Amino acid sequence: MLNNKSILVTGGTGSFGKAFVKTILSRYPDVKRLVVYSRDELKQFEMEQEFSSSVNKSMRYFIGDIRDIDRLRRALEGIDTVIHAAALKQVPAAEYNPFESIKTNILGAQNLVEACLDTGSIRNVMALSTDKAAAPINLYGATKLCSDKLFIAANNIKGKRDIRFAVVRYGNVMGSRGSVVPFFLERRNTGILPITDSHMTRFNISLQDGVDMVIWAIANAQGGEIFVPKIPSYRITDLATAIGPECDHSIVGIRPGEKIHEEMITASDSFNTVDLGKYFAILPTTGKHNAQHYCDHNGCKLVTPGFAYNSGTNPDFLTVEQLRELIRLDVDPNFKV
Repeated sequence: MLNNKSILVTGGTGSFGKAFVKTILSRYPDVKRLVVYSRDELKQFEMEQEFSSSVNKSMRYFIGDIRDIDRLRRALEGIDTVIHAAALKQVPAAEYNPFESIKTNILGAQNLVEACLDTGSIRNVMALSTDKAAAPINLYGATKLCSDKLFIAANNIKGKRDIRFAVVRYGNVMGSRGSVVPFFLERRNTGILPITDSHMTRFNISLQDGVDMVIWAIANAQGGEIFVPKIPSYRITDLATAIGPECDHSIVGIRPGEKIHEEMITASDSFNTVDLGKYFAILPTTGKHNAQHYCDHNGCKLVTPGFAYNSGTNPDFLTVEQLRELIRLDVDPNFKV
């Protein structure tokens, strides 16, 4: 599918970008060009050492910021497929520096949309979203909701261009930078694991499952969908027990902008949501899409009106032992209790 294609990943030095690059090089040895676009020269240098350019002739590294539309246009020349992973993602930092998040997550998203439309060669644009974009209560989630809307609406202004814009939305990635798992692993030696709220739950997806979903979405998107995976939840108290059962689990209170439970599909979304089997798809409320028509042509089914996909009411929860096994598999193979 991606052999002989030219791919660009914004924010390509992050956790997702590195896993995506590794997967593409493994599965598609004849990929024409694989471009990492980011603003951190040190991370690009370190990534270049890991994915040696002398071996991987398709690799390219562009220093650039998605706030710079001229640089984006230059980087996108000859590209077929774009994966948009660049964002300011830390919730407290976004609350404290709101307009910086707006400039990257919203204005940067619009820059990418316009640059993709201007370039002419691009056929697929897949933007990464977050569960925090559903019914957002923090600025990060609100900026990602705006970003999602920009990418979906881009299908309305593409004219005769053969290009598709879609979004992939998923929950917490186990072991990703800034997530709670490495934080707990680091803190367990102190004997104290701070828990924000004993009722808190989160969705969980492995980094590789996130990459696989994006590759699937590239192949199957018709343009305008927000794809959502069916994934398990975990209780924050179970995660603390899995990592530090002998630690003091002290309640410290939720941080600014945090939810007790996360959502990926709200009840209001249900009227435009379809069940694809392994994934859901939220269809746009405007444009050519009609949920029933979409299902008639794609072999899916409508969800029940009022359906919501919430980490607290999710029927699939990870056990303490399952969490430990996932930590060994995805984060630290030497992890022991």
